[in-house]
Amino acid sequence: MSLTISKRLRPLIWATAAVLTVVVGVGLWAFQPWRVFTSSTVNEELPAAAPAAPGDGAGPGEDGAEDTADAEPRVLSEGEFVSQEHETTGTAKIVELADGSRIVRLEDLASSDGPDLKVWLTDQEAGGDWFKYDNGDYVPLGALKGTHGNANYEIPAGADIDDMTSVVIWCERFSVAFGSAPVEL
Repeated sequence: MSLTISKRLRPLIWATAAVLTVVVGVGLWAFQPWRVFTSSTVNEELPAAAPAAPGDGAGPGEDGAEDTADAEPRVLSEGEFVSQEHETTGTAKIVELADGSRIVRLEDLASSDGPDLKVWLTDQEAGGDWFKYDNGDYVPLGALKGTHGNANYEIPAGADIDDMTSVVIWCERFSVAFGSAPVEL
């Protein structure tokens, strides 16, 4: 009699195993738990101004020489990261380069790894609720280049950043901030 019961249970056992395999696979894809044990380091230099070619008349001086004071990048704003959903430390800076372009520079960053991490400029105040940053205006700057170190993120030329008040490391998959830094202009 036990032989007939097990024959009836086989399809149920196989169906249960198949469903569990799919659930575990989707869970691993979504949460990527191994990222708790991974990190990446990046160490980009602050972009320097390209020197003007001699005699091209591009320099502001009478003889066409480049004015070194104008060639230096200028920090417009900076702030320290505040931890939110994950421990995050470091400094975020908004820097204007000699050519007038602007970047966000993350220095001495230390954060956790996670799925789908992005760097945003937002109009939300740094700190507080870790899920609020996609409720207002934001400028996406790209994928987080590394969980540790120094990295530069170009601010798009047409972006209006006058009302932006924070830089956020944002997990798009789960809509949470790992950390944020105040950078009011």
